[in-house]
Amino acid sequence: MKAVYIKEFGGAENLEIREVENPTSPQNTEVLVSVKASGLNRADILQRKGFYPAPKGFPERILGLEFAGEVAETGENVENFKIGDRVFGITAGGAQAEFLLTEESLLAKIPGNLSFTEAAAIPEAFITAHDAIFTQAGLQENETLLIHAVGSGVGLAALQLAKARNIYTIGTSRTLDKLTKCKQFGLDFGVLSDTDAIRANPRQFAELIQFKTGGKGVDVILDLVGAAYFAANLESLTMKGRLILVGLTGGATISEINLGMILSKRARIFGTVLRSRSTFEKAEANAAFVKNVVPLFASEKLKANVDRVLKMEEIKEAHEFLESNESFGKVILEF
Repeated sequence: MKAVYIKEFGGAENLEIREVENPTSPQNTEVLVSVKASGLNRADILQRKGFYPAPKGFPERILGLEFAGEVAETGENVENFKIGDRVFGITAGGAQAEFLLTEESLLAKIPGNLSFTEAAAIPEAFITAHDAIFTQAGLQENETLLIHAVGSGVGLAALQLAKARNIYTIGTSRTLDKLTKCKQFGLDFGVLSDTDAIRANPRQFAELIQFKTGGKGVDVILDLVGAAYFAANLESLTMKGRLILVGLTGGATISEINLGMILSKRARIFGTVLRSRSTFEKAEANAAFVKNVVPLFASEKLKANVDRVLKMEEIKEAHEFLESNESFGKVILEF
């Protein structure tokens, strides 16, 4: 089969399409999927550069964390899928190939109103976002959600999920264009984070959030940035507020933390990652996705946000575009 392959760790020029061995035949509860499309993620860029190795048991040099395709073969104990079913799901690696072997517990059936390319844009972002803000942070309908990097894949998924429950949303982005586009998805209040004033004094951001919420602060913060906003996040939280860290694009190290503020607000801080979880833990997150999220796509209350669709042979261009930070929504490879 053909697969996206890393010849050497480094730049996008080191990616190629290579013939590799087909997966083994599925056993027990395994499913062999004929992949039709695969979404790109920033984790692919990090893995390509050698900074984010695949977990044990997954290919080191074949990229891909999410996919959409058709069931090609099933193990003898598979109960919920049959050959020909249209499916999408997550994996810890190897999704950017013509075939993928996975567990049935990590699959979902694609609603009939979605194409393969649309379906491939959904699993990683929406499973991550739903698990973070609802399962872990316990976001409720009468609360307020602040999303850092709201124009990113996970950020936009969290925005849509929150608005489906009529939750008030605040979002940050480095570009006004992305904030404007997020308004079309229901963003209530946007903050341009890449300004001289906020860079010089991040506390101004917290003051703005406090002003916008009438001095109450926000109930849940989904942070895809990390260290750059940690201090401001603590000041922006309401009493018993929850901060959940998903990304570290703004740094991973903080020189000082006001622990007293965490205590006085009785704040809770979570860290989460999806890729390195056990199959059982991923299956739990996927089950919640199947129950609570997939029906919203079927009813068109949620939509897949696809920025660009490229052929697998255009993998170098796909990575360069994703790294440019110009994308709004997912970059998809078609097989």
